[in-house]
Amino acid sequence: MLTNNENTKSQIKSRQRVAQHGEVFTNPREVNAMLDLVRDESYRLDSRFLEPACGDGNFLIEILRRKLSLLSSIKSQTEWEFKSLIAVGSCYGIELLEDNAESCRERLYGEVMGQMGKMGRMGGYEESLRYMLRKNIVCGDALTYRTADNRPITFCEWTPIAGSKQFARRDFQFDFLVNQAHQYSLFDEQGEAQSFDEPVRSYPPLHYTQLYKCDN
Repeated sequence: MLTNNENTKSQIKSRQRVAQHGEVFTNPREVNAMLDLVRDESYRLDSRFLEPACGDGNFLIEILRRKLSLLSSIKSQTEWEFKSLIAVGSCYGIELLEDNAESCRERLYGEVMGQMGKMGRMGGYEESLRYMLRKNIVCGDALTYRTADNRPITFCEWTPIAGSKQFARRDFQFDFLVNQAHQYSLFDEQGEAQSFDEPVRSYPPLHYTQLYKCDN
């Protein structure tokens, strides 16, 4: 479902965009009513959400706000930053139009930085935040599983490593995630051998301030 800025009452940008792309935005009131149907999950820091037609991000920004609200009592700068990236890393979006996708990234970035307030920040945090948003908010078509430049849509799985301030990253193709059943054991209920799902690529763990160096 596409969305627009909370301060804008219109549900369309232009009639041309409606005709060409079916672009109709969802109001924040409806967004929150729908999220309340899965309230517990929307307030769980690491629960993953995918919006397959995210527009400029009203669903994702409300999910992120709920997750970030869990960090309000944290005083440690590094702890807040690390957990904020857990929240961001759990929010995924696909959007057909690049201007909407970029607006979504900027809104999520602005929400995090705004909630951080006057708290200082570690070097590399902002770069890692923007990198994560570029990877998680993809310009493409959820129906064809392809990006705007006709590559397979690939999403990063960001897994925080217990007892550290590091993330492990694995990349999966979107069409694989949609079309394949995940296997969590070597054998099924009939004792037949099963294969595990394999990522496209795995990366060594990195400190949260170094995530933007993943592709280097």
